[in-house]
Amino acid sequence: MMGFRYLTMTTRDDKPKNSERLRRVIDFIFGFENKRGDILEHWIYSADGFALPPAAFYGLIEKQLSDRKIPGMEIAKQEFAEGGLLSDQRIYLRFLRERLAIVACAAPFGNIYFFSCRTVHVPALVRLWHIVAALVFFNVTGVLLAIPLGLPFALVAQIALLFALVGVLRNAGTSAFNDMDALLLKIPVVSTIYQDWFRVDTYYRDDTRTLYVKMLPNLIKAATEEMCAEKGVKLVRRYHFQHALHELFQTVPPFMEEEK
Repeated sequence: MMGFRYLTMTTRDDKPKNSERLRRVIDFIFGFENKRGDILEHWIYSADGFALPPAAFYGLIEKQLSDRKIPGMEIAKQEFAEGGLLSDQRIYLRFLRERLAIVACAAPFGNIYFFSCRTVHVPALVRLWHIVAALVFFNVTGVLLAIPLGLPFALVAQIALLFALVGVLRNAGTSAFNDMDALLLKIPVVSTIYQDWFRVDTYYRDDTRTLYVKMLPNLIKAATEEMCAEKGVKLVRRYHFQHALHELFQTVPPFMEEEK
């Protein structure tokens, strides 16, 4: 009886683990890259009686951040639907560096005007279709090599090509190959495999990512405050959300000694 009870308890405890494994398998087989990503931080400010074309706000922000000359950062305007598939599109200003995006918005909402900023992380996760695409590439390459070289030499050439590509992916992230690293990050499929399996995180990369996600939202907020101050309008904070992982980068005050 106790053995049955123990078996039941073990099975019950294993259910969440088994469901988690099943979900990961399904995501690996059928999942595609999440273009929207995971929101690490999100804030909204509003200003009553403020009026400004969003393009003017984006132009000011874009100029200020372009002057910073942040390595590897791309600036673009991106449209997001206000509602469903056939709804109006709202233009956002998007700053992208590696897998971290800062997305800013300025828009009217009734008789108020709001400014928002999101820090978004799009993780690099290799899926089954990435592996299938890589296998298709090697099969096509093998067929093309077999025509002039023959099957045995084509097989040897494919193995040599595989080792050469692995060597390039492993060494592309070093300081001597910055250009190759930037190139690989822009190639579809290759960029995901490179970042998930081969690209090594260093203290410098971690430091620059932290600086990027902390500095850009603060610069956008400062520009927003300056713009509202010039028009004599008060800026009011409406919402500020920080993900638990993002809070790890917050400054921690020193511990105070307990009074005896």
